[in-house]
Amino acid sequence: MDERWNELARLLVNWSVAVKSGERVMVAMHEVESLPLTVAVYEEAVKAGAFVQVQFLSERLRHALLKYGTDEQVGWIPEVEDYGMEWADVYFGLRGAHNLYENADVPDETLALNQRAMGKVSTHRWQKTRWVVVRVPNESFAQQAHTDIETVLDMFFAASLLDWEEAGREWRRIAAVLAQGDRLHLLGRQTDLWFSVKGRTWLIGDGRISVPDGEIYTAPVETTIDGTAYYEFPAVLGGRIMDGIQLTWKQGRLVDARADTNQEYLRQIAATDSGSGLIGEFGFGVNPAWRLLTTDILFDEKIGGTIHTALGRPYPECGGTYQSAIHWDIVKDMRVDSEIYLDGQLVFKNGRFVL
Repeated sequence: MDERWNELARLLVNWSVAVKSGERVMVAMHEVESLPLTVAVYEEAVKAGAFVQVQFLSERLRHALLKYGTDEQVGWIPEVEDYGMEWADVYFGLRGAHNLYENADVPDETLALNQRAMGKVSTHRWQKTRWVVVRVPNESFAQQAHTDIETVLDMFFAASLLDWEEAGREWRRIAAVLAQGDRLHLLGRQTDLWFSVKGRTWLIGDGRISVPDGEIYTAPVETTIDGTAYYEFPAVLGGRIMDGIQLTWKQGRLVDARADTNQEYLRQIAATDSGSGLIGEFGFGVNPAWRLLTTDILFDEKIGGTIHTALGRPYPECGGTYQSAIHWDIVKDMRVDSEIYLDGQLVFKNGRFVL
């Protein structure tokens, strides 16, 4: 086995979630290709003295439920998986890539119903466990990135095994400057968006939550969101790809949601509950080693020079005050003809901080 899997497992167990002796650990293995990392994480967690449980999940299994299940079955919150969030102190989501068109034959309303159910499990995960999520590259993932698996793996390990301590120091400096301001103004392609971050906390992603990591993020004051944002990158949720998303808010309320593809599904997701149309998270992608567009949010939101906004649930650590069954990040490219102002002062231009 490639020794880099063991190196990554040591990082995940000892740095990302710092597993302690006697803790209960849930390892969710998504797709068979994530087995090498699952084995490495399992071994490292056992060495740390933890009690480890592994569960297997797959998009092919989910497709069978969506295709043949009744509405009751599709909308059912999986009880054992949900109980795992009560049982576990620590959660590892090792998510192998899958065919993005696996659920192409599933009606939008069926997919949205199941997405709401799985959103409940996701909410319990971040509420009740220390967790880290990894997208494990495979051949399907390389195809999404329009390259070969060797190139993807080399970039994956480079982006995952950064010197997180050193990178984190610079990102914390930037976060401290942003925390002193109030009003952010985003300007870019078909984008003119305002919101306040006053009193909110800026956090950094330094390899402790999502790997590869690399972001600086907060929760906007939801009632202040005003304007329009256009997203050049395709967005994926629940196996649906949406291109050319454009969202418009007025005084904190989402008033228009458009997309070049799967627009009706976008609108159903945005109407999931009272918080699903709000921006729960705003973040900058700052990982210098990841450059490929993959149509996978765990990677694309980390591309240096991008920003992302998440519809739905905010992180309470940032100051968010409402609940939602979804948390869906959508990425915008800010590397060309783009500016961000904080209280009228330019802080970000064409993908680079200027503070």
